[in-house]
Amino acid sequence: MLDKTKLPDTLPGLRDRIDEIDQKIQQLINERAMCAQKVADVKIAEQGEEAVVFYRPEREAQVLRRVMERNEGPLENEEMAKVFRQIMSSCLALEKPMRIAFLGPAGTFTQQAAQKHFGKSIVSAPMAAIDEVFREVESGAANYGVVPVENSTEGVVNHTLDSFRSSRLKICGEVEERIHHHLLVSPNINADDVTHIYSHQQALAQCRAWLDRYWPHAERVSVSSNAEAARLASEAGRNGKAVAAIAGEIACELYGLEKVSSNIEDHPENTTRFLIIGLQDVPASGSDKTSLLISAKNEPGALYRLLEAFERHSVDMTRLETRPSLLSKWGYIFYIDCVGHYSDDACKAVISELRDRASEVKVLGSYPIAVL
Repeated sequence: MLDKTKLPDTLPGLRDRIDEIDQKIQQLINERAMCAQKVADVKIAEQGEEAVVFYRPEREAQVLRRVMERNEGPLENEEMAKVFRQIMSSCLALEKPMRIAFLGPAGTFTQQAAQKHFGKSIVSAPMAAIDEVFREVESGAANYGVVPVENSTEGVVNHTLDSFRSSRLKICGEVEERIHHHLLVSPNINADDVTHIYSHQQALAQCRAWLDRYWPHAERVSVSSNAEAARLASEAGRNGKAVAAIAGEIACELYGLEKVSSNIEDHPENTTRFLIIGLQDVPASGSDKTSLLISAKNEPGALYRLLEAFERHSVDMTRLETRPSLLSKWGYIFYIDCVGHYSDDACKAVISELRDRASEVKVLGSYPIAVL
């Protein structure tokens, strides 16, 4: 347990102690980086360079969970995990920098989620559409992809779910990102002069009550993304036009804007869940989730018989979504998330029964439950 009483009582003494600690931290980080390089050498020697998988989602989830479990403060568990997340990202980049495709453009919440999950030592590859993210990963041009799947206020992202029907990609992880919207302007613009506010239609909807109260006279303009709104506000500012944008932290930094107001979303718990998609199966991490795509038989009680298997084997089903099958009139496909890894006995039993009762069962992947 850390003991404050053993720290110096004077400001010069505390600063000297901080310098000593910083030196030790730096030495240990470099030692960890050398271990990571050695890990890469061992993997290549044993498996060959083409077959090596450098990034192990289950291993990283286990490390971050241990960091949070042993944390004694005063830093919060999540803040401590974020520090280690970036150390791990930098060390992994020494083995092999990863190219991560995400729903762009640059500066979106999806890029923010990608950096939260993988750290900032990655090569970012913004894509114009969700299906392009899938294609980039399937072709091998990107190591992984990041796509939104659901928002706590706006609901499911149907395009993401539909993309799994014909894709061979697996879900390798998930990340939850608290969505904080900020009102942004160019540094040379007086916020009181703003006449137009740009943002994506969902962001405008998520900030409607705040805008009605504080900016009722500004015209709201819907654009393709929050990042595009930030770019337009930056461009307008350079031309002396009083335009604001609603966007996130990363867009603010990327386009050199200033915050007029922070966290203006109407629902402070507004959160988006993103999926990490890749080509490989992920071994069990000890705290996992499994996603399934199920095509039910068109007969009375079909859905009941599917759900009954989860109850009987005590497998917690955390999400159920329905989408048209597109193969038959009034046919449907079910997307189900449940707690557990597909290799667990209970999950195995459920999946086996589902295969007997459904027209098709596709395991989209088992992956660590979001740590951050």
